[in-house]
Amino acid sequence: MKRYRLEEAPALLERLRRPYQKSYLAMYSSLIDGIVTDPVLMAVPIDDHMVHRGDGVFETLKCVEGAIYNAGAHLERLVRSAEGISLRLPVTPSALSDIMVETARAGGDRNCLLRVYVSRGPGSFGVSPYETEGPQLYVVATRSGVPLMQRHPEGLTLRTSSIPAKPAFFAGIKNCNYLPNVLMQKESVDLGVDFVVAYDDRGFMAEGPTENTGIVTRDGELAFPTLAGILKGTTMMRAAELARTLVNEGALRGVVFRDVSREEALAAAEILVVGTTRDVTAVREYDGKPVGDGRPGPVWRRLNELLQADIRGNAALRTVVFA
Repeated sequence: MKRYRLEEAPALLERLRRPYQKSYLAMYSSLIDGIVTDPVLMAVPIDDHMVHRGDGVFETLKCVEGAIYNAGAHLERLVRSAEGISLRLPVTPSALSDIMVETARAGGDRNCLLRVYVSRGPGSFGVSPYETEGPQLYVVATRSGVPLMQRHPEGLTLRTSSIPAKPAFFAGIKNCNYLPNVLMQKESVDLGVDFVVAYDDRGFMAEGPTENTGIVTRDGELAFPTLAGILKGTTMMRAAELARTLVNEGALRGVVFRDVSREEALAAAEILVVGTTRDVTAVREYDGKPVGDGRPGPVWRRLNELLQADIRGNAALRTVVFA
């Protein structure tokens, strides 16, 4: 086995180049206090506690048509998550916002995803958070994919997950220990479906790997699971706010956060799956049974219209990257 010397680093890095890295646009690292645009230079130290212990928090945002959407809500949640594990942000939220803009701009794509990671930092391979040199910030810009509902206008499929829902404390913190989420995503792939959704130990709906799920009852109520046991999804919260318009229009009788059983989900008129990278998606089949008439329903259609208009036209929620 060959042992490499420092002067061989450029050639060694070239060997690390992979086809899938073409979607990696830019990365900021507080360790170098700068941005790189070559994917082989996008690295995190192996002794960073985010790597070997999952000790860190993160957010995923999207830049749509040259502006980051709903950045304020994401940054607020990042701060709450960090506080939840006694992790100090290495920069102020305002400075972080500027770094996100600069990273997206360096990537050069008006439509991209931004992943923001705050780690406990490098220093030892132990479990103690006091053995690091301090928190670090990493921001990565990647290309966006085609929205799911554009690829599957007929609607998506959902199954009940066999993976236990996270305890409430950990569910409410968007942390880098994502093993339950990974196993849920693996389960959906293995089952050949688009999504899975977990239920808590009381038998009530929780959440999916990276999404929130809600139902539209046959008497017109839009119900999302109670916030006490799930991650407070930024898209879910925005969709719930926008859904008030549907109440005013008479398309819904109310929007609530409450316990939702599997039996109630199976009897729903519509099931919606929402998330930053998903927007609002319609479920046509749940646990092998049609949802409603087996097609995307009117609440999904109108709510998706409102969200798309909000993403592209609400100046108060758009952080401009490309003028």
